[in-house]
Amino acid sequence: MVPDTLLEWLLDADPALRWQVERDLLGAPPAVWEATRERIATEGFGARLLALQDPDGRWAGGAFFPADFDFHGPEAAEDAGQPWTATTWSLNSLREWGLDPAVLRERRTAELLAESCRWEYDGLPYWGGEVDCCINAWTVANGLWLGADITGIVDWFLEHRLPDGGWNCEWIEGSSRSSFHSTLNSLKGLLAYDAATGGTDATRAARRSGEEYLLTRALFRRLSTGEPVAPWVDRFGYPFRWSYDVLNAAEYFREASLLQGTTPDPRMAEAIELIRAARQPDGTWLQARRHRGRVWFEVDAPVGDPSRWLTLFGTRVLAWWDGTGARAR
Repeated sequence: MVPDTLLEWLLDADPALRWQVERDLLGAPPAVWEATRERIATEGFGARLLALQDPDGRWAGGAFFPADFDFHGPEAAEDAGQPWTATTWSLNSLREWGLDPAVLRERRTAELLAESCRWEYDGLPYWGGEVDCCINAWTVANGLWLGADITGIVDWFLEHRLPDGGWNCEWIEGSSRSSFHSTLNSLKGLLAYDAATGGTDATRAARRSGEEYLLTRALFRRLSTGEPVAPWVDRFGYPFRWSYDVLNAAEYFREASLLQGTTPDPRMAEAIELIRAARQPDGTWLQARRHRGRVWFEVDAPVGDPSRWLTLFGTRVLAWWDGTGARAR
């Protein structure tokens, strides 16, 4: 059960977050949460980000980086953090918040991006993807959402799975070992494909392979030593962006479980306890880290403060795991 005071705090939020609280924690009728979800296009975060779209369909004039990004300037320094304002990041946010894709389809966004947008890598066409697993995964999810043809990128994932079962964006540099970050993002892209189309035997097999990569490592341990792969595995921060942590991974497995009608895999138990341990006595989760770099505007709490987004994810994951949530029932 979620305390009333916590629910009130979560509900006192932007429509992008509120509708998910209504659906997943309150178990409200579809008419309630769907009405809230419709407000994303006209209120709050969604409306603000929609207003920043360029006439040619892009945001900030670029695909992954804004048009004015200086790849040799101070903003490109390793500790500066990349900008989060360009087209891919903006589409990711709108999709993840739950914006009705009809809003962008009416603007012919997919068609405009096919004409105007090229990847910074080799000037490749936007809906054809490029060489980075994470970028390609987001392009699959965004393309499905907007009605673009991303079949070629899905095939690319099947061809670029590594022998240990996952993916690594550094494959082009010769890496033959999968990455936690790259594997999770690749799985999200393939899950979006399977959810939207029913998938194929090949995509479902690839997804099972990537899931096994994470599950055999308990979502956070090195296979070789059993030690945690890095200190960031239980340092949660929203927006997730590209980065891995066990809450981000558990949210993927929750969504996959709901799609497939399966129960949680017991190999996640240790990771779930890390999520549970991060819950504060009042039921909230704190913002533990933030990605540096330019943003259009802030959408969550500063580091050290209670995060409504992380509290939604954490509460939802534990309810699914414990079998107590509205969606779990």
